[in-house]
Amino acid sequence: MAHPSPRISARIAAIPESATLAVDAKAKSLKAAGRPVIGFGAGEPDFPTPDYIVEAAQRACADPKMQKYTPSAGLPELRAAIAAKTERDSGLMVAPSQVLVTNGGKHAVFQAFATLLDPGDEVLLPTPYWTSYPESIALAGGIPVLVHTDETSGYLTSVEQLEQHWTERTKVLLFVSPSNPTGAVYPPELVTQIGQWAAARGIWVITDEIYEHLVYGDARFVSMPAVVPEISDRCVVLNGVAKTYAMTGWRVGWMAGPADIIKAAINLQSHSTSNVCNVAQAAALAAVSGDLSAVAVMRAAFDRRRQIMTAMLNEVPGVVCPLPEGAFYCYPSVKGVLGKQIAGQRPATSSQLAELLLEEADVAVVPGEAFGTDGYFRLSCALGDADLEEGVSRLAKLLSTAH
Repeated sequence: MAHPSPRISARIAAIPESATLAVDAKAKSLKAAGRPVIGFGAGEPDFPTPDYIVEAAQRACADPKMQKYTPSAGLPELRAAIAAKTERDSGLMVAPSQVLVTNGGKHAVFQAFATLLDPGDEVLLPTPYWTSYPESIALAGGIPVLVHTDETSGYLTSVEQLEQHWTERTKVLLFVSPSNPTGAVYPPELVTQIGQWAAARGIWVITDEIYEHLVYGDARFVSMPAVVPEISDRCVVLNGVAKTYAMTGWRVGWMAGPADIIKAAINLQSHSTSNVCNVAQAAALAAVSGDLSAVAVMRAAFDRRRQIMTAMLNEVPGVVCPLPEGAFYCYPSVKGVLGKQIAGQRPATSSQLAELLLEEADVAVVPGEAFGTDGYFRLSCALGDADLEEGVSRLAKLLSTAH
């Protein structure tokens, strides 16, 4: 008798749930049940989408043209506006035909790997990484090659480290600055060195620039293909409106890159999703065509909060947290408290410690395992000041009992 085949394909069965979304969902469900949970899990601004963007969407709802199919690659006027915005913000010149509008930044990540990778191709993936990167690589048949960084380098990788992990099968370097989850921002000279190394090695670079406008202090964002023009023909830039304009739920991102890669990705999208929701595209057009005053307000709040959070975390014995220079996360090492007795338990991993923190202090954080590095937490700074201080105080109170 033939054995029944599995109900779910091995390819899909291998994908874990998004850890960041799972933590956020659990925190919300406990809160709904009456627990005073403070959640540091969600990677989204705690600000509303600006009014002028919402109004553009409202107008689009009533426009008969927006109620029909539009080109799979995106509204022509939005592709042109994204090209103009890219030149304005990073100095990188791309034609509208080199832009593909996607269903959020995550969709852009997925399609970039699907378009570039063949089975067995290796991708250099610095850790800590955003939780969806390795899954997108694996779904495309690629092999993530982890390049470890830690708090001692400010979570920055180097040309020497990348060279150590390079093989004849290396096809892509995934480069992310500012970083989710660490908030690290690569200095311009290091971006240049890494870009020149990639060009010399003849590998592709996928660079995720979704946090480009959220940088603080003396840190400065630069776009790798803008400062290393020789990689522009082997570089795909990923971006979106989610973080800059508080538009996470609108689901509009994009890919920009060489014409042949974008054309292939458009073909893929034409069979998977067709066009992005026209109403959301109209909102994105208003966002990228406008000024950056909305992000300036958010950046000021996140700047204040990252400093408060980092200072409070570094006061906890056994916790080490570099000051993040970008995005809106802190990524403290909690290795100094693992294995110690806390509330009658001895958590050995950051996952176990995160569970204990939720049970004992009603604080939800994402453990470092979700980002490829055990012994760390990711805490979002994107929540109100009062909740932020109360939540970190609860965390500090519990971890300070470790012995």
